[in-house]
Amino acid sequence: VFGKDINLILVLSNLSSDRKSVRVDMSASTILYTRRAVAEILKAATSVELGPKQGKHIRVKIPYTHYGRYLTTDKRIQVTALCEVMRTHGLKLLVEKTIILEDTNIIIKLPRRVVVNKAVSLEISYANPLPEPVSRCVLLVTLMNQQVKINLARLAPRERSKIYFEFTPRRAGPLQLQVDFSCDKFSHVKGFVTIAVAPA
Repeated sequence: VFGKDINLILVLSNLSSDRKSVRVDMSASTILYTRRAVAEILKAATSVELGPKQGKHIRVKIPYTHYGRYLTTDKRIQVTALCEVMRTHGLKLLVEKTIILEDTNIIIKLPRRVVVNKAVSLEISYANPLPEPVSRCVLLVTLMNQQVKINLARLAPRERSKIYFEFTPRRAGPLQLQVDFSCDKFSHVKGFVTIAVAPA
C-alpha cells in the first residue's frame, strides 16, 4: 500500500543433488507505466549457500523513506534479482517483478436512495497514508460534467478526514462521481462511484 514499507521475499531453491553457492544482486527502481526507470531506490548484494535439494528465503525491505519522493503518479516499482550460480561457467537467472502500489485513501459513502430533483449529501473521506504531514491538500470533485475544487486543511501523519458534498441530480439513470485528491507530497489519488439516480 502506498505510504508503507514494502516487504518482499525472494525464494531460492536448489533442485540438484550438489551443493550450490549463489550470488544475488538485487535492485529496485521507481518506473513509469512504460517501464522507463525514474530513480534507483535499492541496490544490495548477498551470497547464499544452498545444500542439495535445499531452499532459502531472502527478505528484502524497501522503506517508504527510500521510495516516497521518487514515486511517479503511476506508483510503480520494478524489482530485479540477478542470481548467479558460482563455479558453473556463469549460469545466471534474472527475476523481475513490477509492484503497483494501491491507494486506499478515498472512500465515498452514498445514501441508500438517490432521487431526481432531491438534494443529496455524500460523505467523502480522504487520508494521508504517509508517516509525515502533508499540506496544500486539494480535492477535485467531478460530477455532471462540472468540476468543484475544494481546498482542505493540512493532514497529520496517517490522519483521515472527511467532508460532506451536496448536489441535486437533474435526471434519472447512472451518474459518475470522480474524486481526485492531491497535496504537496503526492498527487492524483482517485476514487469514483457510479450513482444510480431513481425517477421522482
